[in-house]
Amino acid sequence: MRVVVQRSKAAKVTVEGEITGQITKGMVLLVGVTHDDTEKDAAYLADKLVNLRIFEDTEGKMNLSLLDVGGEILSVSQFTLYGDSRKGRRPNFMAAARPERAVELYEALNSLLREKGVIVETGVFGAMMDVELINDGPVTLIVESNV
Repeated sequence: MRVVVQRSKAAKVTVEGEITGQITKGMVLLVGVTHDDTEKDAAYLADKLVNLRIFEDTEGKMNLSLLDVGGEILSVSQFTLYGDSRKGRRPNFMAAARPERAVELYEALNSLLREKGVIVETGVFGAMMDVELINDGPVTLIVESNV
């Protein structure tokens, strides 16, 4: 699994004019799933994400985790994270998992994050979504499972 993590002051996702998820301080996660990902990948990422020290302490150092600051998560499915644009001008998405498998692991990740005590808001899997965020920093990272 591959996740683009953006530290956020506020964020929301809208589908067909309706807000489906909205958070204040926390993380926006763009989540991609590939063919060989399993529940182990989702568990690894859930633990990694809530404990990732990307929030500033009183000295301005990135020493605090999402759990430390009581942050929230806006999780958005993003199959295009496995787009390959090395050849030609149109990316291919052969590395992205089939939707029926991807939705299972995406939902598993969100459930595991909630089990860790984090508020998790989401978009709508497979929908065209408008994502708005105030990127804090900006801080943007790519986190992969590869377990």
